[in-house]
Amino acid sequence: MSAKFILAIDQGTTSSRALIYDNNLKVVGQAHETFAQHFPKADWVEHDLEEIWVSVRNSVQRCVDSIKGTGFDPRKIAAIAITNQRETFGLWDRNSLKPKGRAIVWQCRRSQEICLRLRKSGASRKLQKITGLVTDPYFSGTKLNWVFENNKNLLKEAKQGQICFGTIDTFLIAKLTGGRNHVTDTTNASRTMFMDLKTGAWSRAALKILGIPPEILPEIRPSDACFGETRGLGFLPDGIPLVGVLGDQQAALFGQNCFAQGEGKVTYGTGAFFLLNIGPKPKSVKSGLTTVAWQLGKKRTYALEGSVFIAGAAVQFLRDGLKLIGTSKEIENLALSVVD
Repeated sequence: MSAKFILAIDQGTTSSRALIYDNNLKVVGQAHETFAQHFPKADWVEHDLEEIWVSVRNSVQRCVDSIKGTGFDPRKIAAIAITNQRETFGLWDRNSLKPKGRAIVWQCRRSQEICLRLRKSGASRKLQKITGLVTDPYFSGTKLNWVFENNKNLLKEAKQGQICFGTIDTFLIAKLTGGRNHVTDTTNASRTMFMDLKTGAWSRAALKILGIPPEILPEIRPSDACFGETRGLGFLPDGIPLVGVLGDQQAALFGQNCFAQGEGKVTYGTGAFFLLNIGPKPKSVKSGLTTVAWQLGKKRTYALEGSVFIAGAAVQFLRDGLKLIGTSKEIENLALSVVD
């Protein structure tokens, strides 16, 4: 039976989506599912990793089921690709994959005081030189530091190698492979504050500054690597390779064909993000972000990034928080009703 389809999983901040493409890159099936946002305190944002996994599983199942009558067979899926919300991370048991608490979302600001402390000590300058990132709660590093400062038992388990750290791609790969693979790609790794931007490897200096045990980190692989194969899922056959992983904004840059230095994109989702392809060498930007755009084989391409946290999330707040609108699409007519 010839393999002719690609399954793409897009795991976002508010929903998960599955799409199936045929060999002409035409979308032949798609499904999505939202999941809960948790706000335990002001400026705190959390997700439940199991809820994320259920939303991904259900989206894939419904996507597959929606086209079964057309002659499609899941055994014809040649590969699975993943794109994901980036800096959101979780911790889970290495053997059972059971989460160690909720995931902490990229929007969460709980580590603001730690960032201020790092800036006052001068460590933030060293971190930016290593990672290309400004010291801000946006990235995973200071929030994981916060977790370990506030939970010494977790830190002990981490040092003993009993738990795994990962961004959402890493967690999904672990679930899809039946726990066999603890891996991430270069783009997601570059958003943690742990990766050396020039070498593409974990930086022991950055880990030491942030107090992170290296035992918990996944293996970094190129964006076009094989990240494992499906195993024991039930809703998909065993043996489908996971090939192609990118953080969502880097995936958008790639998807818009911004392959030449100087080309860029802006996308508007939960937030709004501008990425500019700067070519094969990272550039130091005093007040900005330098990140990995993608890594194909041994060749890395870099990007400059500007981020606005609230874009579509403002529409969601008008709908769900203030209840000024009933559906998101109502905002367009309201916007068009004013002169400027």
